[in-house]
Amino acid sequence: MLDIRIPIGLLFTVLGIMLTAYGIFTNASETLYSKSFQFNVNLWSGVCMLVFGLVMLIMVKRKKG
Repeated sequence: MLDIRIPIGLLFTVLGIMLTAYGIFTNASETLYSKSFQFNVNLWSGVCMLVFGLVMLIMVKRKKG
């Protein structure tokens, strides 16, 4: 039976990597982050999504191991 943490972990990990990379590459853009008081929302939300996805995948690995 498929554990729901596997697809959720993969989804959040892939999206977190993409959003973190976008936040890193657009870090110098002042016009993009002017509405968020120069806070790189893309970078930090991507990092949070990446951590959440990895935690889900680690939980699956610990259960099976």
